[in-house]
Amino acid sequence: MKLYALNMIQPVGEVPPPEVLEPVMAELAEIRRDLEASEEWVFGRGLHQPEASTVVRLRDEEVIATDGPWTEGKEFVGGIIIIQAEDLDAALKVAARYARVTGLPMEVRPFQGEA
Repeated sequence: MKLYALNMIQPVGEVPPPEVLEPVMAELAEIRRDLEASEEWVFGRGLHQPEASTVVRLRDEEVIATDGPWTEGKEFVGGIIIIQAEDLDAALKVAARYARVTGLPMEVRPFQGEA
């Protein structure tokens, strides 16, 4: 089994109202239960909006922390799911389930090295 990160790409803006969001969250919980049952689930969590981030970088031998995202954009990584999958095709099938439920793009990226 290999480890894959599934990054949920969200648009910057308002969170959908509860009547839209609650059925989606229920379906996402079902996907998680399926992944847990098949022992593919490793970890997953949503992230706060980009303005909640802090960037730490080295500038002329000094470490500086600045508020906000490291880059401006219309989309951001809104959540990350770590799974174990046999191969990229299996990971893409899981990402497709998330994309179908949320309507959001999913970036699938393997981890370097062995699990």
